[in-house]
Amino acid sequence: MDNNIEKGKTAAITSYILIIGVFIAMSMNTGEDKNSFASFHIRQALGLSLTFISLGLIISNFDSAMISISMWVFLSVLWTYGIFSAINGQTKPVPLLGEFFQKWFASIS
Repeated sequence: MDNNIEKGKTAAITSYILIIGVFIAMSMNTGEDKNSFASFHIRQALGLSLTFISLGLIISNFDSAMISISMWVFLSVLWTYGIFSAINGQTKPVPLLGEFFQKWFASIS
């Protein structure tokens, strides 16, 4: 496996632990030796966390279990896809939103 991936794997996996994991991973991936693998997953996890928060704020205005459960299932599937991608050493963006996250958070490198 690529040495770059092995060096960034811990930060990449950490980034998927809620929003605090994103900030911890960002602090782990600083300095001269910024890891591109970790940066990719930090952008993915940040996007998922912000999507969760924003959808949660919007959906909380509705009193519908079906809408809430749909959001939880949707984001849980994307989160699972992202963390398993990090564990397996892959840089596959999460379905539907991953490419947008890479563009929107390109300054996080």
